[in-house]
Amino acid sequence: MNEQEIYYLLALQKVKNIGDISAKKLLRHFGSAKAVFDVVVKDKVDIQGISEIMLNSIRDFSDWDRVDMEMKFIADKQLNVMSIFDDDYPHKLFHAPDGPILFFWKGNIDWSLHRAISIVGTRKITHYGKRMTAEIIEGLKDYKPVIISGLAYGVDVEAHLNALKHRLPTIGVLGHGFDRIYPSIHKKIADKMLENGGLISEFWHSDIIDRNNFLKRNRIVAGLSEATLIIESGVKGGSLVTADIANSYNRDVFAVPGRANDTYSQGCNNLIKQNKAALVSSAQDIVDILQWEETKVHKKKCSIKSFCGTFR
Repeated sequence: MNEQEIYYLLALQKVKNIGDISAKKLLRHFGSAKAVFDVVVKDKVDIQGISEIMLNSIRDFSDWDRVDMEMKFIADKQLNVMSIFDDDYPHKLFHAPDGPILFFWKGNIDWSLHRAISIVGTRKITHYGKRMTAEIIEGLKDYKPVIISGLAYGVDVEAHLNALKHRLPTIGVLGHGFDRIYPSIHKKIADKMLENGGLISEFWHSDIIDRNNFLKRNRIVAGLSEATLIIESGVKGGSLVTADIANSYNRDVFAVPGRANDTYSQGCNNLIKQNKAALVSSAQDIVDILQWEETKVHKKKCSIKSFCGTFR
């Protein structure tokens, strides 16, 4: 993908009133981000699902200086850029309706993501949660899955650490730009992950640290993998949002049960009780449900033809 198209995809990311679903409709219709701006600015257009408010937001976009700054940051930091126009855009995320039109990444990532599982949970992990995270990942190691999480405190970082321990590729999905690692205490872990796996983010270096961004990134955590495992969660929490998103994508969701009165097992227990997650007490449960014993490697690439069809 050429720099000009990256430039206009970045701009499309920041147009008010345009989200990823609307952006994809526009890209399907016009065939490129540059064409979106060129045609919408000059001509009157009628696209199903795209309102006049959205079109006017494109016409009114003026934050080109910020786009220039981000292009410079990408070059200075030697970030890789992945867009839905790239053949190796991860196919599981490709089929998530609100998956990002573009994201940045660093590391050594095999984008086929064969046998990828997301492991998330509370930031206030208990001894039980640490033990179950360690046991499950150790039990999965022979199947060589990619372990995906959010590099946050608690279950997230335990998942990454145990993946590193067993030499499994692990990917951290950031809720901020590549100008920092948050929390900063995880910087050494993040650097180690670049050797076998990596870090990805859809956020710009100028984006502020915001709770909503961490919730937004959960759709990427869920979308990259074939299944999401919740280790521990309270009645409310970001990991339950990830579980809901995974269910909306028709992906498998697993939860580790706990005692009825344990604060950080209530969310998992409720998922199981409401039939929103399968009960998992060991790695073998995951292997059996996902049929990893029987499946063979199938590398599938997403073609831009399947996304845009025939260009105009």
